[in-house]
Amino acid sequence: MRERDRSHQATAIGDAPWRGALLMIATVTLQPVNQAVAKHLAAELPVIEIVWGRLLFHCLIAVPFVIASHGVGGLRPANPGIQIFRGGLLSVATIFLFGALAQIPMADAIALAFVAPLVVTALSPLLLGEYVGPRRWVAVAVGFAGALIVIRPGAGAMEWAALLALGSGVIYGFYLIVTRRIAGTAPPAVTLVYTALVGVVVTSAMLPFLWVSPTSAAWAWMALAGAASALAHFCLIRAYHYAEASLIAPLTYGEIVMATLLGYIVFGDFPDTVTWLGVGVIAMTGLYVSMRGRQDKADRSCR
Repeated sequence: MRERDRSHQATAIGDAPWRGALLMIATVTLQPVNQAVAKHLAAELPVIEIVWGRLLFHCLIAVPFVIASHGVGGLRPANPGIQIFRGGLLSVATIFLFGALAQIPMADAIALAFVAPLVVTALSPLLLGEYVGPRRWVAVAVGFAGALIVIRPGAGAMEWAALLALGSGVIYGFYLIVTRRIAGTAPPAVTLVYTALVGVVVTSAMLPFLWVSPTSAAWAWMALAGAASALAHFCLIRAYHYAEASLIAPLTYGEIVMATLLGYIVFGDFPDTVTWLGVGVIAMTGLYVSMRGRQDKADRSCR
């Protein structure tokens, strides 16, 4: 019986790429739903309150699942200090992104937030001690040039909203670096829930200063956003369980495509030619950095 269980586990982890790919597609489909809800609610609620509602319902859905899987003790991570810092980073990144979504098209905001992998690459030698080859440094520079194409400095009020989205991507890059540093100290689902709980606490402290009573419809929309977020993160975790990161990471850029489609269908927004150019540069350099990083690692391991 144990042999059969071990055999099943061996075939499940990293050995079912088609399942991983399908789960990643589900992830990049669900995340824009969460973002579209935030953009819709921004017309009637403060951004902080929208973030709070999304995180609250995320927790209400995810916490019982974690307790059932890991017990109440699973909600007490080994390094609470760094978990709180990590949760704070994600909360700020989300507030910046939702603030940007309130003012600019979804595709623009999501594309700018995708500078996060470039930030990780640029800072990994200093903060993670990882090697970054000259080709990846060039790709990082080109990627940030793509962000400038989307932002178009001097374009007026929308420039500030674009800078919020870029700031979200930069802060999320730091979040990813911290996530790498604490990898293995707690199950991914536990870390995810703890991060959301921190976000609820942080945003709850701000609510008394800007609270607007949500309508029944607004509560329902926030519940939908929380459910979409929780399910998307669950699919993401399971995707990396079934397939290697190198195989499915490129699919994350499908989120830009889904955000564009949803933005057009729901809000009538569609990127212009210049924005598409910037989006393409960010996506292509992000993909190159990912693929070249694996090659650099392989080359150094052979020396």
